[in-house]
Amino acid sequence: MTAPPVEVSPHAYVADVARRMRDEDIGAVVVTEDGHPRGLVTDRDLTVRILAEGGDVAGKRVQEACSAELVTVTPDDPVDRAVDLMREKAVRRLPVVDPERDCVVGIVSLGDLAVERDPDSALGRISAAEPNT
Repeated sequence: MTAPPVEVSPHAYVADVARRMRDEDIGAVVVTEDGHPRGLVTDRDLTVRILAEGGDVAGKRVQEACSAELVTVTPDDPVDRAVDLMREKAVRRLPVVDPERDCVVGIVSLGDLAVERDPDSALGRISAAEPNT
């Protein structure tokens, strides 16, 4: 799990969020409102839902790119639950939500699971490597 997660408002501008992702070398941010998780937006979401549509992106907000359904796990969930949810929902990242406080405490990615469960696999080795920036 990567903690703490980067959080943004649903009203944040897409361009600002994209720059933040670049600057912090991350591929996803949690969309929160009043401290509560409302969605997840990935670099792919920005590409497919905003950039691919064309036109001026300057006024676009994150809520326009945000995933409609927020699929989460809790810190106490077993790793197998995360694997099953990723497979079932076809997602690569899951926010980890503290159910008592209804706040995101981290994000678990497909790469995190590969490093944990199969570090010698191609995905495990790639995920464990230093970023190529």
